Amino acid sequence: MMAQRTTDGIPPVRGELRHGESMARHVSWRAGGAAARWFKPADLDDLRAFLAALPPDEPICWVGLGSNLLVRDGGINGTVIATHGALGAIEDRGNGRVRAAAGVACAKLARMSVNWGLDGGDFFAGIPGTVGGALAMNAGAFGGETWEWVEAVETVDRAGEVRRREAAEYKVGYRTVHAPAEEWFVAGHFRFKPGAEADRAGIKRLLARRNATQPVSAASCGSVFRNPPGDHAARLIEAAGLKGRRVGGAVVSDKHANFIINDAHASAADIETLLLQVQAEVKARFGVELVPEVRIVGDSA
Repeated sequence: MMAQRTTDGIPPVRGELRHGESMARHVSWRAGGAAARWFKPADLDDLRAFLAALPPDEPICWVGLGSNLLVRDGGINGTVIATHGALGAIEDRGNGRVRAAAGVACAKLARMSVNWGLDGGDFFAGIPGTVGGALAMNAGAFGGETWEWVEAVETVDRAGEVRRREAAEYKVGYRTVHAPAEEWFVAGHFRFKPGAEADRAGIKRLLARRNATQPVSAASCGSVFRNPPGDHAARLIEAAGLKGRRVGGAVVSDKHANFIINDAHASAADIETLLLQVQAEVKARFGVELVPEVRIVGDSA
């Protein structure tokens, strides 16, 4: 791949570098403003060189499939680094061990682990994002959580230095991971249970269950709020009578109350306003503070 010339002080890159890139194209809510700079590296070496060349105070936002991200309508005054389609290697390393780069779709990790006769990774089929995002938030589905299976990770910092860190170096909880500042995940090393028979039908059953209970064909971020201890966010939202609540083109799903969907060209402001309304009404009715799973980034219009 030929290097792409730049005009903003960044040395030539081999990947894709764009300016003023609409983030609505790259997030599953299909809403939001533009990124000042958007970069999809050709490979890890291209990423390392790019990071090392960025100004030290440059804001950086990492995006995989954009399934857990709301970009405000004013966009991102900084750099977005896109991993999906870039950091995409996945390897069977034997004895149940799998290395998956940050841009690998979780659904692919599930499928490949089953193909390799490994047990434990099928729940990844229900996570609508990439390995990098799953590592960053301890994503889960169907009763499984990402870090149950993590043996080690690889990270990169602003200087472009790559490190291997063991899972024990991280403090992990429900949808939370406390990681060293200014390091980002570029790969995960997983250890599943070897010797299982390939159960592709099992993944199909899980996906059928998800399709029956969630609005998977609609533009959404997946679950908006974490489940509070001993309860479910969807139950509280539904009990508050909020199914079908609308702000502009954003609406609380009638199928699953913990989903906000963009069904009519919603702005990011529509979505955020509705999210805040749901939070406030559940707090007023039940005294429960719902905590968003979704990351909200960027500037208001």
